[in-house]
Amino acid sequence: MTYLEAILLGLVQGLTEFLPVSSSGHLVLTQALLGIAEQGVLFEIVVHVGTLLSVLIYFRHRLFALTRSLWTPSMVDDRRMIGLLIVATLPAVIAALTMGDQFKAVYDLPAITALLLCVTGLLLLLPKLLGLGGDRPVALLSALIMGVGQALAILPGISRSGATITAGLLAKVNPAKAAEFSFLMSIPAIAGGAVFEFKTLMEIGADADRVGPLLVAAVIAFLSGLAAIYTVLAAIRRGRFAWFSLYLFAAGISGYFYFSA
Repeated sequence: MTYLEAILLGLVQGLTEFLPVSSSGHLVLTQALLGIAEQGVLFEIVVHVGTLLSVLIYFRHRLFALTRSLWTPSMVDDRRMIGLLIVATLPAVIAALTMGDQFKAVYDLPAITALLLCVTGLLLLLPKLLGLGGDRPVALLSALIMGVGQALAILPGISRSGATITAGLLAKVNPAKAAEFSFLMSIPAIAGGAVFEFKTLMEIGADADRVGPLLVAAVIAFLSGLAAIYTVLAAIRRGRFAWFSLYLFAAGISGYFYFSA
């Protein structure tokens, strides 16, 4: 992997991990479009660690409160939030264990991945099309619904943040609370994926000669991921979350015709 490829793929991973446009879908399409070979398990680990660090840094105070609640009896709401995050994580774990191979098969189909970007675009429009709004906190049912959205996002082209935030909005959760919960949900999802990939890496071994480009990719993924978090939260506050659908339709339709030709 060259340094240019490391910068490009790290930027794509970092921005699209949290923007509602699908990081996995963009990596599939970018690699297919530019003829960049699959970078392997080690690359997947380092860029996921980069994006994980960005969400840990942004939500460090919230995470500290959640951790402190484990031994502070008065912090009932924070302990409840931990339970909701566990519930929200379960659907993706079940989907990965039972249908992981079927989901992964789509990674070799860039035309289908492009169409799934259009599906994400439709998801982002649903709350406005249905005229739904709400100001509820995240509860057990809404956490489970958002968890189902995260499970669907195992497919490349379905955005994790897009599917989970939309699911929260459909459950009439307050938009800002839905966005925060979605980002907190990403922590066990990204960390779990990195651990699974590390286990695979230990089984197959890896080439350690790419340290420089890999570190560059991780740093770029971290910085762009942090920028993406600020961007999404600003879009949510201004009621412009659905605007990302315009890009998704353009990218998805053009990608489908390009790769199916």
